[in-house]
Amino acid sequence: MRSPKDFFKPLALGAPEPLREIPFKPSRMIHFFDPSNEKMAAKVPDIARKADVVLGNLEDAIPIDKKEAAREGFIRIAREMDLGDAQLWTRVNSLDSPWLLDDLIRIVTEVGDKVDVIMVPKVEGPEDIHYVDRLLAQLEARAELKRPLLVHAILETARGVANVEAIATASPRMQGLSLGPADLAASRRMKTTRVGGGHPGYLVRVDPDPANPDAPRATYQQDLWHYTIARMVDACAAAGILPYYGPFGDIKDVVACEDQFRNAFLLGCVGAWSLHPVQIDIAKKVFSPPADEVLWAKRVIEAMGDGSGAVMIDGKMQDDATYKQCKVVVELAEMLAKNDPELAASYGF
Repeated sequence: MRSPKDFFKPLALGAPEPLREIPFKPSRMIHFFDPSNEKMAAKVPDIARKADVVLGNLEDAIPIDKKEAAREGFIRIAREMDLGDAQLWTRVNSLDSPWLLDDLIRIVTEVGDKVDVIMVPKVEGPEDIHYVDRLLAQLEARAELKRPLLVHAILETARGVANVEAIATASPRMQGLSLGPADLAASRRMKTTRVGGGHPGYLVRVDPDPANPDAPRATYQQDLWHYTIARMVDACAAAGILPYYGPFGDIKDVVACEDQFRNAFLLGCVGAWSLHPVQIDIAKKVFSPPADEVLWAKRVIEAMGDGSGAVMIDGKMQDDATYKQCKVVVELAEMLAKNDPELAASYGF
């Protein structure tokens, strides 16, 4: 058993001290790109001007014969390209793959000072994070890094979801968690081949009309991922880290993508993955609080003063609980508006 007092001590001699609080930077969209694709790689600086996070993908969607090229491409991008204010992340290969060790050794020792977060796929328990945690500390010490790399875990298996609280608190490196719906669906033996989103067969149906029992009955499609997202959000909130929705695979269905992203936003997620540039704008829109809600929240905060007691505004009671809700909205709006004059103007800052 690890003593709580040792939790924030470096795990290797010469490694930087772990962070005691995870920085909450804008990360409304984590935009994936293939570093082995030269045309796609060349567009990364332009994408970085629009996206909060750009992520070099080394794992799924990268063919086996392109794994090394993807790694080399990511290192080159990290070393040579100016990404402005965008964060640079990478998704390394899974812990059971033959490429993971070289991914971490090369990236941390060669461009570790350029990378913000290491995304680890298919995390099943805290032991996976403990392995990565110790290895990163050793490599940080070797590279003489001054700040620790953060770790982001993807929930892609039933066991990972069952252990989500332990994963979220496994290391002070933990930056956040993402839902990985496709692999999770396979792990659970769910009967869907979609990547995220709902399913027309997962529905509820209204009761029959007693006066006309044979009349058509309305149906409403349900969200397959509601339980998992809510549990992930709770685990992240309890651990002080950040929850994200994962990919929405149907690039052409921008309406359903926006709906799914908004569901995740309302449940507490701070961002989602974008697989195509069109999804960047969707995520930016959805994960930025609506201007009318920000303006309302500012009114409540101003009227509440120190946040105690209760007041009536436009016939609605506001108390300390709604004050806290409004603080969440306004603080997020303030952070996003710092580098976005258009948002700042709409929010009245």
